[in-house]
Amino acid sequence: MSESVRSVLLVGVGGQGIIRASDILSLVMMRAGFDVKKSEVHGMAQRGGCVSSNVRFGPKVYSPLAKKGDVDVLVSFEKLETLRYLEYLKADGKVIINDEVVNPPSVNLGDDLYPADTVDFIKKHFKDVKVVDATKMALRSGDRRMSNTIILGVLSSYLDIEYGVWEEVLEESFSPKILEGNKEVFKLGREE
Repeated sequence: MSESVRSVLLVGVGGQGIIRASDILSLVMMRAGFDVKKSEVHGMAQRGGCVSSNVRFGPKVYSPLAKKGDVDVLVSFEKLETLRYLEYLKADGKVIINDEVVNPPSVNLGDDLYPADTVDFIKKHFKDVKVVDATKMALRSGDRRMSNTIILGVLSSYLDIEYGVWEEVLEESFSPKILEGNKEVFKLGREE
């Protein structure tokens, strides 16, 4: 991994586990020896509003916020939210998209249509785009709420951090009742 500051931006809507995922990512990076800064925005998150969390890590990080054009990996828990944050991604940045649709209020009210070509548009502008149906994978594993852990597993394959560090942080982050399920789906995401 490079000695420069790296930025991961996690985005989606309230209830998708973005803050939990960014907390786990931050702990992993700290355990791996990096200086870490994190910020989050979750205004109307309880009502399905936009949620974002910047996680920046490196030898020394001075700001928790990445500037436009500065994000190395954009992790989107919902397809449309990816579009809101593309301008933050580096030209050679990587995109991880959960293939889930959460209609914004304007679509639910019939004022707008959900864009059908979101992923195609993103793939035209960025070379490294990974689309994962984490929600469907989580449902098959028995708990829809584990989709954020699947996405973390996918992200882990983009970061050069030993699996043992991830496993250690997962063990500290989940209660014994749900730990094994989350470890299993993390591995599914990592292999995706």
